[in-house]
Amino acid sequence: MQNTNDLHITGISPLVSPMELKKDFSIREESSKTVVDSRKIIADVLNKKDGRLMAIVGPCSIHDPRAALEYAGKLKTLSGKISDKIFILMRTYFEKPRTTIGWKGLITDPHLDGSYDIASGLKTARILLLDITAMGIPCASEMLDPIVPQYIADLISWASIGARTTESQTHREMASGLSMPVGFKNGTSGNLELAVNAMESARHPHSFIGIDQYGKTSICKTSGNSSTHIILRGGRNHPNYYEEDVERAENLILKLGIEPAILIDCSHGNSGKQYDRQQRVLHSILDQRKRGRSSIAGFMLESNLVSGFQKIPDDKQELVYGQSVTDGCIGWDETEELLLYAHKMESAI
Repeated sequence: MQNTNDLHITGISPLVSPMELKKDFSIREESSKTVVDSRKIIADVLNKKDGRLMAIVGPCSIHDPRAALEYAGKLKTLSGKISDKIFILMRTYFEKPRTTIGWKGLITDPHLDGSYDIASGLKTARILLLDITAMGIPCASEMLDPIVPQYIADLISWASIGARTTESQTHREMASGLSMPVGFKNGTSGNLELAVNAMESARHPHSFIGIDQYGKTSICKTSGNSSTHIILRGGRNHPNYYEEDVERAENLILKLGIEPAILIDCSHGNSGKQYDRQQRVLHSILDQRKRGRSSIAGFMLESNLVSGFQKIPDDKQELVYGQSVTDGCIGWDETEELLLYAHKMESAI
């Protein structure tokens, strides 16, 4: 009989279970406090119980843990100066969805060489999250692979579902069971209804196939996630951070009987994929807030130690320290300047 199974699978390797990884790199009290406290603050910001503006700031993707820790240290210092008006989370993105092909992130390819040492990637990501949260900096990340959250979600304070996966039933079900607030980005076309439908879906209970803490294939039943919201990230040919776009998003959410809470991504379609235009978007956000558009609960900035981006060289020694290997980012000096400006504007409201 001719074989009909695994015709295009070239290898299968066992992976450490979530429980085993967590046993080796367990969450400590200081990290637990950061996660628990920040999740509550985020929920309060979304529910208008906390009037601060949420800022999700950091690298497009993390490829160098040492540079990420240096960035976290700078963010910690800055946070102490503006925390009365701006609540900061650090972007700790370890998975990168690709339109076609490309580097898929630190978890999948931690050595940036196509070796796909996922076991090492999971370990590196978890250690980094432990170190950053121990500093008192809450972490934000995109959830892409539905298995990965079992390994790191206990250290994540806020999660996003990306533009390419917002319409995916798998990701809506996953979001309904995640323990932190979850934002859904509008589709790559700019379609807002996709994100609103996803937000509503994830607020309801679901049952789906996943793994448990021991790595065993299981039926996962969820209660639904009440802290879902949408993220305006622009579309292929147009931004959607203008006041009329925000108003349209508000009306779509209000039809669900939900008080609108909207985050705006200053990058991607809203900046025309030009990293140095992010400041334009942020200035618009702050102006809208000043004029009473309180539905805007926060913003996202792609930022790194060094501005711009670089291609991954064959010789990894040639990598520019602190510079993105995916989307372009603003540098630290501009980041600090923009966040201090945001604090000044929010203080004047």
